[in-house]
Amino acid sequence: MPQIDMPSVVLLIFAALGILSSNNSITVAVVFLLLLRVMNLHQAFPWIERYGLTIGIIVLTIGIMAPLASGKITVQTLYESFFHWKSLLAVAVGVLVAYLGGRGALLMTNQPTIVTGLLLGTILGVAFLKGVPVGPLIAAGILSLFLGK
Repeated sequence: MPQIDMPSVVLLIFAALGILSSNNSITVAVVFLLLLRVMNLHQAFPWIERYGLTIGIIVLTIGIMAPLASGKITVQTLYESFFHWKSLLAVAVGVLVAYLGGRGALLMTNQPTIVTGLLLGTILGVAFLKGVPVGPLIAAGILSLFLGK
């Protein structure tokens, strides 16, 4: 009787959720991981686990800063935005989110068993609520507040 590759089965389920919810981020990520499994490149997983989050944050930051770098957002516009209450609120929320992300990274490092629940919640939020998969870090930060860690 052939052995069932359960990690691949779970990834296929997540790929189906990504396709059904029209969420390309989940679908592409899962297909990439499935390809690594099919091509027997398991040695890549520890590297991805260690550096993937950092690389993802760098790519996300590049995307966020691209309008400034391209000149679409001018320094003058940036300066003027700090005199608007919405921009000041955005700065405050950004500080809070960065703080929560830091707490989340620490919690995920110190309690890796929590990662599974955070991942599942994030994937469900992405698949069914049209979210984006940046949630585990912030979710872990919020969870750390509840856990007092």
